[in-house]
Amino acid sequence: MIKCFQLAEGALRAVDRLDAEVMLFSNPDAAERARLHGHFKLDEHALASALDPDEVSRIEFHPDNLFLIWKRPENYSGGGSLAFEVSSCGLLLCPDRLLVIATDDAPLNGLGRHQALTTPLDVLLDLLFNNIHHYLGHLKVIKLVARELQQKFNASMQNEHLVQMFNLSESLIYYINAIHSNGAVLTRLRNHAQKEHFDAHAIGLIDDLIIENNQCYKQAEIYSTVFSGLIDARGNLMNNSMNNLLRKLTLINVVFLPLNLIASIGGMSEFSMMTAGTPWWVSYPLFLSAMLLGAGVMVLGLKRLAK
Repeated sequence: MIKCFQLAEGALRAVDRLDAEVMLFSNPDAAERARLHGHFKLDEHALASALDPDEVSRIEFHPDNLFLIWKRPENYSGGGSLAFEVSSCGLLLCPDRLLVIATDDAPLNGLGRHQALTTPLDVLLDLLFNNIHHYLGHLKVIKLVARELQQKFNASMQNEHLVQMFNLSESLIYYINAIHSNGAVLTRLRNHAQKEHFDAHAIGLIDDLIIENNQCYKQAEIYSTVFSGLIDARGNLMNNSMNNLLRKLTLINVVFLPLNLIASIGGMSEFSMMTAGTPWWVSYPLFLSAMLLGAGVMVLGLKRLAK
């Protein structure tokens, strides 16, 4: 699906013209892909990279445009898995036009709140700024969810909560990789802006993006480190609780074992029948002696096997 926008009064205005300044290709079909190939000279590899969620961020410079692969966080909808996903989008910046290629229409949501949009470059920088703040918002959500999981884990000690913490930790790893690769793209974009003599306002915005992306990266790293320590601590706590439970069960078994032994020996009707001609005060001591002898042989055998 293609959505077209015109820059008017510092904001994006939806239009029906295919020559608009900003065009969003949302999950393009075959005809829209053909248009990207033929009209905008976008090769198949670049298009596939823009729609591949596992693609690494990068930037390519061409004589008449530049093409970015940007890692963005997907909208979080909650649920039992507590997984935060990242996806990719392609950004083709021409002197008078910006093309956005993504799997949905979320990249352009919320643009124009921080600054007036007068050129396609302004839209590009505001989109990157919005994505970095999207990461920061998700990190705050992850922190709140982690606190809630800690309370639930302390109350119930169920494996489900530990698995959810693992999912959050895995999401943080993906976020760290995405934010780090985005930082490399911003650094190259900053060098390109200085080389091509972008205006001071655009260069200042790129510098702000680099600073905020670095802060976001450091925050994600801290959360990941804290999560790793929490998961290890929770796993050890669960093992300790299990050991305490097993110790109590072992004590219960030790208490009842002598009682079971006495009841078993006293209830051996077959043994009493086989030793009917022998006094009980002779047969039973002999039976106990044979049991002790068998136990001694087993102990010696186990000791030899342990060596």
